[in-house]
Amino acid sequence: MARFRNSKKKGFVKSFVKKKQPTVDHITGDKIPKSFVFSRGKLPGPLRQLEMDLRKLMLPHTALNLKEKKRNNLKDFLNVAGPMGVTHFLMLSKTESAPYLRVARTPQGPTLTFKIHEYSLAVDVAQSQLRPRCPQDLFKTSPLIVLSGFGTGDQHLKLTTIMFQNIFPAIDINTVKLSTCQRIVLLNYNKDTKLIDFRHYSIRLQPVGVSRRLRKFVQSHQVPDLRSLQDVSDFVTK
Repeated sequence: MARFRNSKKKGFVKSFVKKKQPTVDHITGDKIPKSFVFSRGKLPGPLRQLEMDLRKLMLPHTALNLKEKKRNNLKDFLNVAGPMGVTHFLMLSKTESAPYLRVARTPQGPTLTFKIHEYSLAVDVAQSQLRPRCPQDLFKTSPLIVLSGFGTGDQHLKLTTIMFQNIFPAIDINTVKLSTCQRIVLLNYNKDTKLIDFRHYSIRLQPVGVSRRLRKFVQSHQVPDLRSLQDVSDFVTK
């Protein structure tokens, strides 16, 4: 990816939230960043689906079912964002030449604008995989953020780094449970093409340096069938 009507009637943005989410991390004490993902102007079908993919990426601290109306302007979203503790906007738009993504810090900026050169939808990626991984609790916690290639010293890259580092909640490496880390967002800057690859992965914790049989045993927590083995060591070594 990427580079970065007013109406007589007052617009209204309606969002549905099942329960009130905490505004402060109970471990780190830091304010939890929250986001709105919405569009500016009319979007074609694939970009509408990309908008929903971005909302899922930003879960759980975003309004997944944010309702948009044609008469909504940016001020309407700002009026709702304050009381709800929303700190960031992700806005998709489409011009005659290309689609764009704007990432803004509310209420006073800054705003980064990215031109979208190409993209893949989550459903297309899943269909290309033999066994796509999507457990029920995949979006229960925020993804980890990894930035690569941004250490060139350029001011606009520093600003991009700060923006994306603060768009997700910080983690405490001393208290975090690795089993809850199930997603990762990777941003890789290519200094030759001056493009940013924006990728969203599902990950899982698994033992390394052991046999496939032992790894499956550790992950499943089920008693293995040892009837065909002469000794328990055969299970570990084979």
